[in-house]
Amino acid sequence: MVTINVAVLLAVIVFSRLRRRTHSRSRFDEKTTVVIVLALGVLLAPTPVGEGTLNIRGQLASGVTQASR
Repeated sequence: MVTINVAVLLAVIVFSRLRRRTHSRSRFDEKTTVVIVLALGVLLAPTPVGEGTLNIRGQLASGVTQASR
């Protein structure tokens, strides 16, 4: 039996939708892409990958804040 991880499937869909040219997108198409990206974010947030990404972004923000002082 073949199983597909939903997060991987959504990542592939997002990648394919974002590769399209900008001027050929309708408002509905853009809203759909946003909803799919938000769903992907919700799926990735509790995973080690999501937590690692959050940690890296926090360190980057902290470094930028300290550099500006």
